[in-house]
Amino acid sequence: MSELKTRRNDNDVLAFIEAVEDDQRREDALAVLKLFEDVTGLEPQMWGDSIVGFGSYHYKYASGREGEWMLTGFSPRKKNLTLYIMSGFDAYESLLKKLGKYKTGKSCLYISKLEDVDIEVLCELVRQSVEQMSS
Repeated sequence: MSELKTRRNDNDVLAFIEAVEDDQRREDALAVLKLFEDVTGLEPQMWGDSIVGFGSYHYKYASGREGEWMLTGFSPRKKNLTLYIMSGFDAYESLLKKLGKYKTGKSCLYISKLEDVDIEVLCELVRQSVEQMSS
């Protein structure tokens, strides 16, 4: 069985964010860092080379594969700011309607600019997701 490549490590979160080339993306990443710290009450940690994660949970699939993954996190990618909402989006339809401009993948929320979304709604989405993943 292959091992997961993206793992929690001791790399410096602030150094990673400060190295983001695009000024707006770097500013948004610093704001999201503070938001996640405030909402989760958890310390940020690097996961792999490009993800800032908060907390962790243990998973085990029916196949026997198991591991650790972050409760939530984000990555300032070149194209957008990617937020990891590990519980998915099925339970958050009413929040998403109020969020603003975004796209989603299975557990990824893609935001072009932080100013495109309602910060209070984003905080509530992260809070509820972390609560659901922690239970």
